[in-house]
Amino acid sequence: RWPAPDGSCREGPGVAVRNLTQLFQLIALGRATVVLPASAAVDLRRDLVAVPVTDAPPVTTVLAWLPESRSRPVADLVRVAATA
Repeated sequence: RWPAPDGSCREGPGVAVRNLTQLFQLIALGRATVVLPASAAVDLRRDLVAVPVTDAPPVTTVLAWLPESRSRPVADLVRVAATA
């Protein structure tokens, strides 16, 4: 569970983490697991292991933004995603 912009964290199952360093430490301690894209395994810490999930269904990622948006980061993300 990730914090909201105001810093609060919704109640629910699983651990509440504030960043990837904290999440990876909890995984190393055996207190958490996570499903990440294969690209995340490139920079994985030495004390963690990536196990491919081969029987999961494919995932479709959808990007949506407001038509009037002029955000440069959003435009960059859309451009990169469209070429992948």
